[in-house]
Amino acid sequence: MLSTQDKTRIDDTRIASVRPLMTPALLEERLSASPAHLALVERSRQDISKVLQGQDDRLVVVVGPCSIHDHDQAIAYARLLKAEADQHAQDLQIVMRVYFEKPRTTVGWKGYINDPHLDGSFAMNQGLEMARQLLLDIIGLGLPVATEFLDLLSPQYISDLVTWGAIGARTTESQSHRQLASGLSCPVGFKNGTDGGVKVAADAVVAAQAPHAFIGMTKMGQAAIFETRGNQDVHIIVRGGKAPNYSAADVDAACQVLQASGIAPQVMVDVSHANSSKQHAKQIEVAHDVAAQVAGGDRRIMGLMIESHLNEGRQDLKSGQPLAHGVSITDACIGFAQTVPVLYALAQAVQKRRLEAVEQRRG
Repeated sequence: MLSTQDKTRIDDTRIASVRPLMTPALLEERLSASPAHLALVERSRQDISKVLQGQDDRLVVVVGPCSIHDHDQAIAYARLLKAEADQHAQDLQIVMRVYFEKPRTTVGWKGYINDPHLDGSFAMNQGLEMARQLLLDIIGLGLPVATEFLDLLSPQYISDLVTWGAIGARTTESQSHRQLASGLSCPVGFKNGTDGGVKVAADAVVAAQAPHAFIGMTKMGQAAIFETRGNQDVHIIVRGGKAPNYSAADVDAACQVLQASGIAPQVMVDVSHANSSKQHAKQIEVAHDVAAQVAGGDRRIMGLMIESHLNEGRQDLKSGQPLAHGVSITDACIGFAQTVPVLYALAQAVQKRRLEAVEQRRG
């Protein structure tokens, strides 16, 4: 009979503690989606798919805070955005950016799921519950939501409520994230690499369109082998790198890379990050440049991303110091008052592109 081996000297030597985690199925049972919630998610996913397939000429606009840190402020933003989404529904498919996970260059606050109380308590069970509740509340207002998929397990807790997902610049090259995207039920955008390289994002699209098999966790919390069918609603996002890459020449270059990879030549433009040289107010200038390209008839631009909050700028998260209302605690955002005219300009651009297309058909 074999004796139990003492592995304490070699196994888990750097683990400080292990805490229980609720299962996705338990959270879904506690915070279930209504038929109305599911209908909105299904319809908005189909709408974005139609844009990607060239069956809808609207722009997909993913707009909202860089990251979520307060439920009530997120709802206040969602109410304002819903009015804009209704006003521009004929020209823009507006989806609220609701980001719960933040990649860090070194260390820092990792987001609403990881540390919902902003105090280093890492109450992740509460974070998952708070995140799901917020998504239900926003969708309940009639507004679809978008998020970045950073952690490989957390999608099981919330992905049924997500209309559109992003894979960030740091993880676009990750095989695990490409496999994840291949099995997600929503459209997914891959950002170009942090150096600005588009080829890595094109490779990610090719990979995510293909079937994969990988190890994951079921909604019942059990380890399993997942086999995917591949995701045909994937695309790239240009977000700049060593230099901005939103100009007409940059869009041409990106589309050439896509065509060389056998992918439809279409891009979403992130007007933040390196495309705005990390100057939040410059997002407005970038958005107007992209709007001019759209108005000029470029149908390869299928959407934009904008970082916007109730109020302009950013603030540091400091222990014992109260936070300003509606101001980002991660990347700086434009305020909602600045966002409204940007959305109007984008809607006008779509209308001009549509008129030009009609005139071209008339010959």
